[in-house]
Amino acid sequence: MLSSQNLQKVWQSDNRLIVFLRNVQKTVQGNIREYGMFIALFVIMAYFSIETDGLFISSRNLSNLFNQTGYIAVLGVGMTLVIVIRHIDLSVGFLSGFLGAIAAIALRDWDLPVYLVIPLVLALGSLAGLFSGFLVAQMKIPAFVATLAGFLAYRGGILLLTESTGTIIISDDVYNAIGNGYIPDISMGGFLPEMHKLTLLIGLIGIIFYFIGQINDRRKKLAYNFEVVSLDMFILRLVFVAALVGWVFWQLAAFNGLSWTVVIVMAVVLIYDFVSNRTVLGRHIYAVGGNPEAAELSGINVKRITYIVFASMGMLSGLSGILFSSRLQSATTTAGTLFELDAIAAAYIGGVSAAGGIGKVTGALVGALVIISLTSGMNLMGIGIASQYVVRGAVLAAAVIFDVATRNRRG
Repeated sequence: MLSSQNLQKVWQSDNRLIVFLRNVQKTVQGNIREYGMFIALFVIMAYFSIETDGLFISSRNLSNLFNQTGYIAVLGVGMTLVIVIRHIDLSVGFLSGFLGAIAAIALRDWDLPVYLVIPLVLALGSLAGLFSGFLVAQMKIPAFVATLAGFLAYRGGILLLTESTGTIIISDDVYNAIGNGYIPDISMGGFLPEMHKLTLLIGLIGIIFYFIGQINDRRKKLAYNFEVVSLDMFILRLVFVAALVGWVFWQLAAFNGLSWTVVIVMAVVLIYDFVSNRTVLGRHIYAVGGNPEAAELSGINVKRITYIVFASMGMLSGLSGILFSSRLQSATTTAGTLFELDAIAAAYIGGVSAAGGIGKVTGALVGALVIISLTSGMNLMGIGIASQYVVRGAVLAAAVIFDVATRNRRG
């Protein structure tokens, strides 16, 4: 028989477990919108890993997965902000393909160096986005119609640029390395000879900065009496994210390390996350999305915000075109087909609200991973393209239904 002291210890242990489980339930329910996409990604990856006997989460496949995500992820980041301010941009897919063709022609026919081609393409993308912003903000044309015109025009532009040869081959090694190359490694003697040391080092630095940022953020919230999650949930989240990031970087290091595409996507997400969460411009964007009339009355220049967001979307379309054409090492007549739908799907799956005002750029990255994971997993399982479209459509519908349900529950 257990003594009274041992019974008390068991009771205290059970009580702590109950409190812990209640905290987990409360944290998940309170942040279901943010955590839902991570849960969906985890379920998808676990399912395909089981069905493919681990092939899906092999280092080689994960590396290819992240590289394929690049051109959709950067579009998803821009599309998130466009949807946040209650608009849509249907032109980004063919604008991406059109600017990729411009880059190919600039390298092959105009003989421009790659260091001029990249800023040229980004600038042209920004101008195209500004024009869409002008139609929407100044001419008051619905974004759906204004960008649909761009959709058709850029589609025609690609056909005109490629009508003589069909495919424009890109032979510039530096340009092609953007979509196919990997960062160089550092020498550390005989330490982990089979691993990419620089990738591991970057992953470790990222985890350390994440810890510092989260701890400082929690300390500031407590200082101003803002609500925070309980300490055990905070520690659990730190450990979970650190383990996940560490595992991903370990897997990438076991193949060829970080690719230049992943580095570019990480830089874009970090910059846009900082701008949207830490700057006045970011607060104005969310204010316009939350209530445009109230934002206008409070002194925010709604037209200027619309111009900036659409110009940003155009610039990211140019970057997407660079990533895609460099990965294929060519520009083709079909480049950009359905990119806009993948970007919109990535934004919605990543948690952006159809009503505007809510959504994180980091969510777009997770949404893009969900889209590409579905495609990659179904390809590995030999599922036909028709069924793939049905599944992707169902996932998008589920994301929108989830958005509407969570908004209705909050009133």
